Amino acid sequence: MTRKFLADRLDKIKPSATLALAAKAQELKAQGKDVIGLSVGEPDFDTPEFIKDGAKRAMDAGKTKYTPVPGTPELRKAIAEKFLRENGLTYKPEQTIVGTGGKQVLFNAFMATLNTGDEVVIAAPYWLSYPEMVALGGGTSVIVPTTSASGFKMTPEQLEKAITPNTKWVLINSPSNPTGAAYTESELKALGEVLKRHPHVWVMADDIYEHLVYDDFKFTTIAQVCPELYDRTLTVNGVSKAYAMTGWRIGYAGGPVELIQAMNKMQGQSTSNPSSISQAAALSALTGDQSFLKEWRVKFKERRDLVVGLLNKADGISCQAPEGAFYVYASCEGVIGKMTPEGKKIETDTDFANYLLEKHHLVVVQGVEFGLSPYFRISYALDQETLTRACERIQQACRELTPALQQDLKKSASGNPKP
Repeated sequence: MTRKFLADRLDKIKPSATLALAAKAQELKAQGKDVIGLSVGEPDFDTPEFIKDGAKRAMDAGKTKYTPVPGTPELRKAIAEKFLRENGLTYKPEQTIVGTGGKQVLFNAFMATLNTGDEVVIAAPYWLSYPEMVALGGGTSVIVPTTSASGFKMTPEQLEKAITPNTKWVLINSPSNPTGAAYTESELKALGEVLKRHPHVWVMADDIYEHLVYDDFKFTTIAQVCPELYDRTLTVNGVSKAYAMTGWRIGYAGGPVELIQAMNKMQGQSTSNPSSISQAAALSALTGDQSFLKEWRVKFKERRDLVVGLLNKADGISCQAPEGAFYVYASCEGVIGKMTPEGKKIETDTDFANYLLEKHHLVVVQGVEFGLSPYFRISYALDQETLTRACERIQQACRELTPALQQDLKKSASGNPKP
């Protein structure tokens, strides 16, 4: 009897759309196409020299061995100091953990806590890996759809309605991937009031874009503004986005000791410790001069404003200016139902994204991957010249689309004999 070789759990998840699109872009580039990729959330800035120097010093000092599974004592101490300094959260080093990227920290938390039947409340649009991680952990994602009218943020009323006796986690990503939406202090407090009434629900705060906020927006995290939730909140962060350290793969979290110990147990039987050299670099990042972050925020804001302005000039596209991160989530509702020059009807945001890729060599991510259509996500973590060219391609692509009725009339006219 033939037995199935692959695990059944793989049937519950799908491959990362952003990574698949990046691979497709590389394939087209290899064919000599002038492809502009706007799908990957990765700053184009180089890792600052003082951070690299920290890694070099560690290598020169022979710090190339295993470290404790949850991270070096020096880095965990620096993380605790960071939480206190920037977020007003008091964590002891033993309440922190370091993982191979923020993704592993989130994954470990779900794997260490979810049982079959447990539910995780996630607002849509969401980072596409959240539901997949929940599924791998045996849990069920309860998706709360937001709207542009609410700024793509979950309301207290929606949260209240989504919570059941089976709810284990509520996930709050602020600023958000993919929308850039960020919750204000008052909005977090309002969500916190709901959560106070449900003591069985834990909170996962994904703050990875904390330092990327604009227009005088003040970042806060939920355990900071709702201290009553401190004992059941996992505050997740990392150095990838703000410090341009995506390839170094360092994320971290602070939370209750019992939860951190469970995540440590999970990590100890999977990857063990993160790279010792990457940890040394992260230590330099968290303890070094932070002034460059302000300079980078200015550049990101300029890019955001450029992209929002140009997208809103494209026929059928509308785009809000987000509070943070380096993404815009643009509506393509105005092009749905239109026809391409080749006579193909744009019926979904996937159709539109494929049209941009195939005909205009532009890579964006369709909104259906993030749980809310018809939209597409653009990462503006690129230089302004490239972003301008990209948006001009979108404008041109939209100009080439025609209403379906107009296409039908053209076909009808071409089929009639000349008088």
